[in-house]
Amino acid sequence: MQAVRLSVSVPYYNSRFSKSLTYRHNGKSSYVICSQNNHDDDGFYMRKSVELARKGLGYTSPNPLVGCVIVKHGQIVGQGFHPKPGQPHAEVFALRDAGDLAENATAYVSLEPCNHFGRTPPCTEALINARVKKVVIGMVDPNPIVASKGVDRLRSAGIEVVVGVEEELCKGINEAYIHRMLTGKPLLTLRYSLSVNGNLLDSLGNGVTDSGGYYSKLLQEYDAIILSSSLFGKNLSVDSVPLSQEPGANQPIRIIMHKDSGSSNQMPLVINGSKVIIFTDSRTATTPEETQQGIETVSVDKINLDVILDYCNRQGLCSVLLDMRGNFSEHEELVKEGIKKKYINKFVTEILPVWSGCNQNDSLLPFKNLDQGVKVENLRPMASAQSVVIEGYLNFN
Repeated sequence: MQAVRLSVSVPYYNSRFSKSLTYRHNGKSSYVICSQNNHDDDGFYMRKSVELARKGLGYTSPNPLVGCVIVKHGQIVGQGFHPKPGQPHAEVFALRDAGDLAENATAYVSLEPCNHFGRTPPCTEALINARVKKVVIGMVDPNPIVASKGVDRLRSAGIEVVVGVEEELCKGINEAYIHRMLTGKPLLTLRYSLSVNGNLLDSLGNGVTDSGGYYSKLLQEYDAIILSSSLFGKNLSVDSVPLSQEPGANQPIRIIMHKDSGSSNQMPLVINGSKVIIFTDSRTATTPEETQQGIETVSVDKINLDVILDYCNRQGLCSVLLDMRGNFSEHEELVKEGIKKKYINKFVTEILPVWSGCNQNDSLLPFKNLDQGVKVENLRPMASAQSVVIEGYLNFN
């Protein structure tokens, strides 16, 4: 996936055009010196690090995806990736794999090594103790507790450090992590289906929920998905609320908007494969049966994006998919709020091979009636089964 532009929200670092990168945090600036003459080999090994990082897709949140490769005399002698929170970071796995061969080698890591004690010890110390000669970093970590401190620590130990190799690629795999670090809210993506004549559809295309289909992959990539309660009956329909079919996929939390419910029996009590959070404006407690089934009820005065996104942020969720299926009227207020407050960062549009009449409840009307200009950036079309899928980013500035 393409990366969200960071130049507006944070310091812009581009090793192709500048010798130094400025990173601002709490009004202070620090500078990271970058190489303008990265060898082709650096790009190759960094791309390999990103490839390794992707193996943790769907499992590392709220931690970022990170991959690391150890290279000596032109050969990869160690490699690793971060599999999930609480497990060692990519650098540690790669150094273990390399063993004694790590000494005087070059470490390629897609994200700046940490220099603090969290669930695991600092990766900078692991690299220093392994006596690597050089560290090539894809991008500086926007997390303020890291933010160039890892680079500084490595340099203070006499290790050569290069920053900004395949930077955009490295940003791209962690766009949700970066967004949450910069804004305090998860990355929000709007997904909807259209007919070929531009009308909103309450359906998914044939094959897109199968393994390899775009929708199956989306479910794997996102931490949570917002769904209309109208998709659920007394019994869960797997056809209407599919699970990701990707091998070993970690299923997203299902956030269900449930308005004016007087009885918990109106919601499904058996949900296979993922946790469920019910946002309701009427109920006050989760029943023991629901707790046993992994269902949590959050009672609020009014269901809106502020409430949902703030809750997700507190839970450490980095990405949320707003799926416009079911009762379109339930989504309309959320879409209006997402536009007004500029919360909607991305969109995924599925165009089905269908010609349909206009739906009276067009929840996309707020988009169509926008007075101010909204730029669509990094537009990317792709084919999935019989559908055409368009992905892009919204820039309200």
